[in-house]
Amino acid sequence: MKYLADRKNWMSLLAKAPSSTLAAAFSNVIEELGLTPDFKWLRKPEIGGVMVQGRAGGKGDAFNLGEMTVTRCSLKLENGVVGHAYVQGRDKVKAEQAALIDAYMQSDKATVFADIVLKPILDELSGIGAKRNQRASKTKVDFFTLVRGEDQ
Repeated sequence: MKYLADRKNWMSLLAKAPSSTLAAAFSNVIEELGLTPDFKWLRKPEIGGVMVQGRAGGKGDAFNLGEMTVTRCSLKLENGVVGHAYVQGRDKVKAEQAALIDAYMQSDKATVFADIVLKPILDELSGIGAKRNQRASKTKVDFFTLVRGEDQ
């Protein structure tokens, strides 16, 4: 659970979470805590584009790979805590939920939100990654070279 204590990590999980999983987890925690999220928009959800960069060979020089659509927003809870979100795509509801979770993760409710929201998302994303790795391993090709007589 220490992994979820770092804001960079929980923001990454919220951005990568499938919309349906995030929505279900968010409604579960809101229902369990009996919360009525009261907040003020600092920046309503807005859709835009960002340039995605890659690296040659994963370690080399950076190059522009292309643009990606993102939705971002910022809000402030009634207690003054500010939450931000950047999510891939055009899902304004997901951005709002992610910003609310970010704000609550910075409050005294962080442990509950980590257990009810972030842990299931982490488990699901780990499972998705394991399945992807399993599928990719089936296509692995081992190359080898036979030693020819004149090479000796």
